[in-house]
Amino acid sequence: MTLSDSRIYLASASPRRRELLEQLGVNFERIHADIDESVLPGEDAVAYTERLARAKADAGWAVAERCGLPSRPLLSADTTVVQDGEIFGKPADPADAARMLRAFSGRSHQVVTSVAIRQDSRLELATSVTEVWFRELSDDDIARYIGSGEPFDKAGAYGIQGRAAVFVRRIDGSFTGVMGLPLFETAGLLTAFGLTFP
Repeated sequence: MTLSDSRIYLASASPRRRELLEQLGVNFERIHADIDESVLPGEDAVAYTERLARAKADAGWAVAERCGLPSRPLLSADTTVVQDGEIFGKPADPADAARMLRAFSGRSHQVVTSVAIRQDSRLELATSVTEVWFRELSDDDIARYIGSGEPFDKAGAYGIQGRAAVFVRRIDGSFTGVMGLPLFETAGLLTAFGLTFP
């Protein structure tokens, strides 16, 4: 199936994931799928993102079935940030964002993104883990970045594709995975469901 005549469902409201799918040339229709994103006691970052990606895929598929939509691959994803075993979700407020950015200052952390694709009873999953190193951040750096408003809808309180790019000394892994949708893994999964790239 070529990209031009294919369409998938996207169970995500993330504008970054939409942009990345468009970059691949994938046609999609968004499906709203709400789930509880609380971390379970003792759950590590990979288990957490994989569980949420599966749960979003299942919830999205239930919506598609309820609405009588045609059977097509449905993509969901979840991204989180982890450092020393602590999971950093989206910041609750400016103080929480500052706490996260101070934790990353001058150190590395990992960004974990899991992607799930479901069609009918079949579900496939892939996970990307990327190491990200920040330079030392001053209090002024942190205050200015928080003042931009950019941190508040992002795991770990930053967007590598935005103003926080100037904080990142280097990465080891997937740049698009840090954005929220690792394109190598995503294309591999979609190929397994019959799409062809490029």
